[in-house]
Amino acid sequence: MNNLIVNKNGNVLRKHNAMTGFPAWTSFIDELFGEEFANVKTSNFNKGISTPKVNIKESEEAYTLDMAVPGFNKSDFVIDIEDETLSISMEVTKEDEKTEENYSRKEYGYASFKRSFSLPETVEQEKIEATYKDGILSVSIPKKEEAKPKPARKIVVG
Repeated sequence: MNNLIVNKNGNVLRKHNAMTGFPAWTSFIDELFGEEFANVKTSNFNKGISTPKVNIKESEEAYTLDMAVPGFNKSDFVIDIEDETLSISMEVTKEDEKTEENYSRKEYGYASFKRSFSLPETVEQEKIEATYKDGILSVSIPKKEEAKPKPARKIVVG
């Protein structure tokens, strides 16, 4: 008799124990945490930070890209433009070693990410600027003059 079933998320689970009516332990954990637990298992959990989220705002003058990446230095970030693509990346390796009389401790840390964005032809690539303050990397991408909205004008009928 087959003890496996597939749940709505496509995960293979054990069937409930016919004797007790309770699900098998692994099935119970999978159903309890559901999809959220699966996402944690498949994320970059032990490989540094996951890809940071980005907010992009548009004003009449520019686009502003804000990325929450707390705990780093502004020198940790690399921002490049190549072939109409803006790339933001970061890679940090940290080693902490402490030696006392009776013990020695060594810890390693590693964090990295890379995000790329296609730039429209209507931006001034040469005038893009970036700042890092209070854990927020902010990139200002100014628009070309022809891309900025023009005020309405009246035409007098002659």
